[in-house]
Amino acid sequence: MNYHHYNPRQAALDSARTLLENAARAAMAAGALPQADLPAFIVEIPADVKNGDVASNLAMAGARAFRKAPRQIAEAVVGALDLTGSLFDRAEIAGPGFINLYLGTGWFTGVLQAACSEPEYGRTDAGAGKRYNVEFVSANPTGPMHMGNARGGALGDCLAACLDWAGYDVTREFYINDAGNQIQKFGKSLAIRYLQLFKGEEACPLPAECYQGADIVEHAKNFAAEQGDRYLDKDFEELCRAITDYALPKNIEGLQRDLGKYRIRYDVWFHESDLHRSGAVQAVVDKLLASGACYRDADGAILYRSAQYAGKYGVANRKKSADGTEEEAKDEVLVRANGIPTYFAADIAYHYNKLAVRGFDKAIDVWGADHHGHVARMKGAMDAVGLDGSRLDVVLMQMVNLMRDGKPVRMSKRTGKAITLTDLLDEVPIDSARFFFNQRESTSTLDFDLDLAVRNDSENPVYYVQYAHARICSLLKKLDAAGVAFEGPEAVDAALLTDPSEQALIRLLAAFPAEIAAAAEKYDPARITRFVIDLSTAFHRFYNACRILEAEGAVRQGRIALCLAVRGVIRNVLTMFKINAPESM
Repeated sequence: MNYHHYNPRQAALDSARTLLENAARAAMAAGALPQADLPAFIVEIPADVKNGDVASNLAMAGARAFRKAPRQIAEAVVGALDLTGSLFDRAEIAGPGFINLYLGTGWFTGVLQAACSEPEYGRTDAGAGKRYNVEFVSANPTGPMHMGNARGGALGDCLAACLDWAGYDVTREFYINDAGNQIQKFGKSLAIRYLQLFKGEEACPLPAECYQGADIVEHAKNFAAEQGDRYLDKDFEELCRAITDYALPKNIEGLQRDLGKYRIRYDVWFHESDLHRSGAVQAVVDKLLASGACYRDADGAILYRSAQYAGKYGVANRKKSADGTEEEAKDEVLVRANGIPTYFAADIAYHYNKLAVRGFDKAIDVWGADHHGHVARMKGAMDAVGLDGSRLDVVLMQMVNLMRDGKPVRMSKRTGKAITLTDLLDEVPIDSARFFFNQRESTSTLDFDLDLAVRNDSENPVYYVQYAHARICSLLKKLDAAGVAFEGPEAVDAALLTDPSEQALIRLLAAFPAEIAAAAEKYDPARITRFVIDLSTAFHRFYNACRILEAEGAVRQGRIALCLAVRGVIRNVLTMFKINAPESM
């Protein structure tokens, strides 16, 4: 059998639905049920498989159509079920008419054969090649990356990996905010620091609203080392432009370097400045004006009717002011009276570029939770500009608390300042960072335990998973040294693997492709982190309960297949998330 893109759970559900539909039609043909259109009904995998591997409410859903009691309908359908050659070996009726089907050993054997023979077992084609753009981190290039960027980097990269494995065509993107107020402030800060080197701080005080970081001073010193005092007598705006052109590319290179260290590789680094330079921002403003979504006020500024469009996505026409009282939501400025576009105008143009110009089926942005108020207005703006706002999805991410000795940590031991991404990666292994940041769903605040992240024992979850992989590699080497070879997946017979720990492992292996599909659909890569921890726990339980080298014949072959399958799935998860899968520890 070809196990490429094989999803055992989905195969069971699809098979059950077909069998039940055929049985209902057969029951109607035999007169056991009256002729009627088949109702919409559910087939699902119940939480407790003691009550069947697949359960269906067909009988209850069909009560009105067939004008019979659900129990009678269930009896008619089960009486007409033909399970010959199917994945199931029996069906039972429970309660008022639930139909429960039980998988046969052929399905369990297929799971094991697929998982130990298909190198990328877990990949499916659920996404049907739809083009998804995942934009994440997009840190301001005027300074270092913080803990939110660290979490966003791991979350965005691992979400993109889940989407890729689920069959989507994924583009990872970083949006460089290299235009607008923050860049002007960056240039002003650099220029003043440059002038201070020659004239002193008293002669050129740095305003409080400027960037105060040591990195600004360092850039100014390096610029002065190259240029000397040649800009002392230049126009201030000319100095700002020159020193920005010098420092900004270095900051962007630093972002690329630091994210590369974090094992993040982007397909696209998109510059905001390109939108302005190409006229794309003005074009989208003109489009909004033409549609009536924008208008000019008495001063000549262009305003967007935000509340009118955002309301569809949950924003009311009223909002709370700073003092807690309600006030009417105001229309938003897209172009100031001086002709300079706002950041929001560029943001609309950027998302229009993703969805309309480059034609992505979906744009997914990973934002900090403090941007929640911006979600509805961006989705509404996509409607206003002639697109479908539902094609833009935003993953909101809660904050990170760094913990040491059970207490919050806010300052770096090395620099004495707020901990940055590079500080974190200097202190904890990258494997731990990427794993820990994906342990909880994005909507939950994350406590990152710095002490736990550096431990080399089973208390550290990434170590625990890596150890399971290494343990299997070690076991397989012992089998090889003893002259015990795996005879191939065709020789596997899951009917011989009757220990509860073996059955539990096979069921978990079967769930892997469905878990990836669900993680992609729900934008929740933490599902896969939790899954691989559960799989590792199940393997350790199996290892302690079942002898492998001492087993005989087909039982030993089946257990070797289990080891190969679990090793392959753990390796696939770790590789997906760019975490090392060591063969010895």
